[in-house]
Amino acid sequence: MSSPDDIPHSNLDYDRERRCGFAEVIFCPGKTDQQLLDILNRLIERHDNLLATRMTPAQYEGVKLLHADLRYNTIAGIAYIHRDKTIKGKGTVLVVSAGTSDMPIAEEAALTAEVMGNRVERIYDVGVAGLHRLTERKDQLQSATVIIAVAGMEGALPSIIAGLVDRPVIAVPTSVGYGASFQGISALLGMLNACASGVVVVNIDNGFGAAYAATRINR
Repeated sequence: MSSPDDIPHSNLDYDRERRCGFAEVIFCPGKTDQQLLDILNRLIERHDNLLATRMTPAQYEGVKLLHADLRYNTIAGIAYIHRDKTIKGKGTVLVVSAGTSDMPIAEEAALTAEVMGNRVERIYDVGVAGLHRLTERKDQLQSATVIIAVAGMEGALPSIIAGLVDRPVIAVPTSVGYGASFQGISALLGMLNACASGVVVVNIDNGFGAAYAATRINR
């Protein structure tokens, strides 16, 4: 539902929180500082929680004085407001990453899930090159309601997790890897061809999309 006072460059969806469970999320690449200021200002007026994804440090410098509650996570590249900390999910969203290099995408998923009202736990750097690091956390894996598995290279982590536990696994391929990883395409194809059951796959580097789906499952 738009408003007659909408800004000229954007037609904001103020009704999305009622329909979909969370306010419209701002995708920052390609937007000018003024456009981000205008959009953030309107959404902050109407929502307690807010996310602006893929924001650069330079973009944050241009908007950080807009509101006292506006924070910036440098690892995830997300500006956010988290005033309403009500837990709306029924269980825990567990974010697991294969390597430290996958952490930006894993943090995008974890922070998104937190701001959307989930209990979130993190297990980072437990990829298949040292499988004991993952199997030692089997109880934590089994206690989650939904698991987001983030991996680059060959993308094997979600298959391993789905073979250990009976929880839904959302696989996130990352663009981490050497030349033949093809900027994440190898991981994407590996995850799509997972032999373990219960794995669904989002787009390359789409931690945000995985967290949104996990939020709906967890509610």
